[in-house]
Amino acid sequence: MANHPYDSTADTLKHSLRVGTLMGQAITELVERSTEHDLSKTEPPELEIFNEYTPKLKHSTYGSEEYKGFLEAMGEALQHHYAHNRHHPEHHRDGIASMTLIDLVEMLADWKAASERHADGDLSRSLEIQRKRFGISDQLLQILRNTAEHFGWIEEAVRRG
Repeated sequence: MANHPYDSTADTLKHSLRVGTLMGQAITELVERSTEHDLSKTEPPELEIFNEYTPKLKHSTYGSEEYKGFLEAMGEALQHHYAHNRHHPEHHRDGIASMTLIDLVEMLADWKAASERHADGDLSRSLEIQRKRFGISDQLLQILRNTAEHFGWIEEAVRRG
């Protein structure tokens, strides 16, 4: 039996602390985003338009022609919103491909919360609409579904049904 004077415990603990520090950067940004999410909607030039269209959007079916018409009618206010909120694929020149993991986490949470604002909202169905709308790859769609399932935002039976 060979003699092994090296004990990896110290190096492993040092590595673990470093990973924790790096993950802390993501956690800090997520916390900041959770308190700042969509605040641009509470001020001009967005406030007036969102006051008018939020009730209309609530009573429409996500992805329907009526819904798309409302988004188009929101015009510059919605463009301003996208320009000032990086969790929207429309914020980025290359859409989802230009987003960070933090952007994606906020985007998915936003999509879940938005689905809850519609009488017939369903995150699983919304993900299919978003897949087509934003050209989401099968792999990323599966990761988004896995994350939503992990947090109990969709059920496995719904995902596989």
